[in-house]
Amino acid sequence: MPETPLTDTTAAGPRADGSATPPPLLEVRGVTKSFGHGRRRLTALDGVDVRVERGETLGLVGESGCGKSTLARVVLGLERPDSGTVRFNGTDPFTLKGKELLAWRRRVQMVFQDPFASLNARMSAADLIGEPWRTHRDVVPTAQARERRVRELLSLVGLRESDAHRYPNEFSGGQRQRIGIARALALDPDLIVCDEPVSALDLSVQAQVLNVLSELRERLGVSYVFISHDLSVVRHVSDRVTVMYLGKVIEHGPTEDVFDRPLHPYTAALMSAAPTLDVSGQAQDDDEIQLRGEIPSPFDIPSGCRFRTRCWKSEARCAELAPPVVTRDATADPGREPHEGLCHFPLGTGPTEA
Repeated sequence: MPETPLTDTTAAGPRADGSATPPPLLEVRGVTKSFGHGRRRLTALDGVDVRVERGETLGLVGESGCGKSTLARVVLGLERPDSGTVRFNGTDPFTLKGKELLAWRRRVQMVFQDPFASLNARMSAADLIGEPWRTHRDVVPTAQARERRVRELLSLVGLRESDAHRYPNEFSGGQRQRIGIARALALDPDLIVCDEPVSALDLSVQAQVLNVLSELRERLGVSYVFISHDLSVVRHVSDRVTVMYLGKVIEHGPTEDVFDRPLHPYTAALMSAAPTLDVSGQAQDDDEIQLRGEIPSPFDIPSGCRFRTRCWKSEARCAELAPPVVTRDATADPGREPHEGLCHFPLGTGPTEA
């Protein structure tokens, strides 16, 4: 029996004044993606649904190999899904060609994990920031305008105008990442995919970069898909969180709900493993949930619930039946964002009937 999809979408409908609700900035529905040939195929994405509204940050979490980076590549148009749909402001980018495709690529940009590896060491900060304009010539058409725009972008990310002529090796890690952010902003995008953007930085520098991203969102209205293993970072920056396991979304909802009252045992295990500090400054890990076994191979995903081989709540039905969609507090506030998970025995709700 195929697994039930966990739908992270909202149907566009009429507003109170009768006008149509605009579509989400990004809507991914039922996307699958696999790699390989014949019977030996790796399932990277399996019926994934996510959405991003205008001006919000979606946190994307899960262990290595869960499909986060593959989903990012699909969102960026670098990987075509095997099935399912991707809509950006209501338009399928995979149907675009020529000038229309080029214009769309301006609207989705990327901030990479390693701020040094993502920058050409032989190019100055000004050249790095202005590199996208070589392809999108109409954005900033003249040399004088480009020089002025580089200075504006440097200032926007907290660097000095005089930094324009310096090279990557002359900057700290945090400063390099600011250059990467400025380059992503050069084309005035609507959405920026941030793939572990602070994992290579010291803690104090992480805070500075995160503050820059938050300020830019408030000032420019840009949206983010924020991929990170650091749950404290995800909690700090995200409006909603999507949790993935072996290529599937297993929980999503408002950040405070997912973190404070997780539905899925896997989410609870992730949260318990995240280090916390008490008032004495000592890390607390006494309540950490110890998962059994290793992550199954994506070439051979377990039947029923794919998390069952590591779950302390697993029973026979978990191997036989696909887990149902469980919604917490579905009727408490009809206007509230739903908090949903895929589980036979969701936490805090009692067992689900088969």
